Amino acid sequence: MRTARVLHGEEMNNSGNLSRSGLGSLVLIAAILGGAAAAFAYTAGWLSPDRLTPERMIAALAPPGGAPLGHRRNHAKGICFTGVFEANGNGRALSRAKVFERGNYPALGRFNLGTADPNAVDATVRVRGLGLQITAGGEEWRMAMINPPFFAVSTPQSFHDLLIASGKKDPDAMKTFIQANPEFAAFATWAKTAPWTASYAEEPYHGLNSFIFTDAEGGEHAVRWSLLPAAPVVPISQTELEKRGPDFLEQEIVERVRASGPQRWTMVTTVADPGDPTADPSKAWPEGRRTVQVGTLVVQQIEQERDGPCRDINFDPTVLPRGIRLSDDPFPAARSSVYRKSYDLRAAEASDYPRTGTAKP
Repeated sequence: MRTARVLHGEEMNNSGNLSRSGLGSLVLIAAILGGAAAAFAYTAGWLSPDRLTPERMIAALAPPGGAPLGHRRNHAKGICFTGVFEANGNGRALSRAKVFERGNYPALGRFNLGTADPNAVDATVRVRGLGLQITAGGEEWRMAMINPPFFAVSTPQSFHDLLIASGKKDPDAMKTFIQANPEFAAFATWAKTAPWTASYAEEPYHGLNSFIFTDAEGGEHAVRWSLLPAAPVVPISQTELEKRGPDFLEQEIVERVRASGPQRWTMVTTVADPGDPTADPSKAWPEGRRTVQVGTLVVQQIEQERDGPCRDINFDPTVLPRGIRLSDDPFPAARSSVYRKSYDLRAAEASDYPRTGTAKP
């Protein structure tokens, strides 16, 4: 498995003059990007089949020893939760979707790590994620979010190229990739400088991709959204996190909810100004954009994945309620394609998944 101990990074689930040590660090960062924003692939018609397919993307995500059978092909390590989404009604100014009407709606999700290894040590994985499904008015809204505030690359093709380059032993492979994809430098900086935490509850989770909200009058708004934690962020060193055990994050969130009660995140939507890039998730929108707090995710119960309610959910970001639709961002449709393929694979391997046995504490 391509993981690293210092800088790491659902599916269903500086430049050219780098020193060798500096390049090595970026290779380690890139290695975990197999998870960073879930498995991105391509839908028929977006790119010609001879260039890229879901199968090729899944092959690029696989660790050297092959994908663990019965597991998600990316963000393979995770734990389920259930709760509610408390809509405050403010979202109706942006979208006519039922989920934004004031009220409480069932929520189901999964905390996860950006890795193809379900047995990865928590302290070796830089990217953390949250898959979420909210049901309102008979419709589902599914999404897959990660803790970086922007994606590592600008196109699905670049993501595939990153996976291939980071898996090569030739140090020039990553150097060549970085020269061709300068936007990667921002993610590399985030990976090296952003604080680590010792809890899923202390992480923000960002949707990164752009969607179009349609309001009751037919007005359209390009938006992105984030879940911001109510829990205070307590930075921890990677070394200290490593001392707490390979599965500490799952253990901690179970104990936190048991001892302190439900955990909360405020959902904040950010509205683009004219000219803001909607097709490139590697570019954050400038500060000062209009934001609307549309509700609160309340995580009430944690359950182990092996027999939990999220086990067979495909957190496909193209599953949207009326009032929300895709933008010109190619990633959600691309992810949907590979999520579907990943789901089919693990469903066929169901007998290989450890649904029973000794549960993790």
